[in-house]
Amino acid sequence: MNRFSRRRLGIVAGGTAAALGIGTTDAAASGGRKGPRPTEVRFNLPPGNTNPSIANGVAVGSMVAVYTSSGLGPAAANPSAPAGSPEQYVDLSLFPGGTLPTGVTITEAQAWNTLTRIVDNLTTVGLHPRDVITMKCYLKRPAGAADADYAGWNRAYRQFFANVNLGTGAPIPVPTGTGAPAPAKIINPARPARATLEVAGLAVPGWLIEIEVQATYH
Repeated sequence: MNRFSRRRLGIVAGGTAAALGIGTTDAAASGGRKGPRPTEVRFNLPPGNTNPSIANGVAVGSMVAVYTSSGLGPAAANPSAPAGSPEQYVDLSLFPGGTLPTGVTITEAQAWNTLTRIVDNLTTVGLHPRDVITMKCYLKRPAGAADADYAGWNRAYRQFFANVNLGTGAPIPVPTGTGAPAPAKIINPARPARATLEVAGLAVPGWLIEIEVQATYH
């Protein structure tokens, strides 16, 4: 069996979802089972939605190995910015031409930086963003803003996660800043169960975001 069907077979929501290893916990479809099989990872996805951003939850079988990352924030990648400023943690090399695309916020740019570090973290232990099952994101409000930048964070998130139509299997273009939708940074069907919280501060001066994930070996 392939790497998805062996561990993530689940109770699937159609043929494309089966190929992507995405399952649901619909009681009728599952035949009343109360929990996942020992080697199963079963996602509870919003019914009737082929493009949800996150899962409602995820159940993990008792024989599935789980990796938990530490919380990661953006790397200091802009030496021309003042030390400890949010701009210090913007990695311009991630964007075409080494400049921020139109409308990209500082939180959005830091999220690109942080999610790239998450990908690198997963790679060191033999995992991929599609293996992520849960995510926690902590956002700090930018100076002068009324709230944390949830919109910027969600745009960056879609560049790395939840950008494949679960009904057709087709990649879904996503915007960067205020630009037109374009192919995502990483094509990835995974919809982790996710929480996003606004916090008063983060450990590193200048950070506006910190992310931790759980991923499964399968």
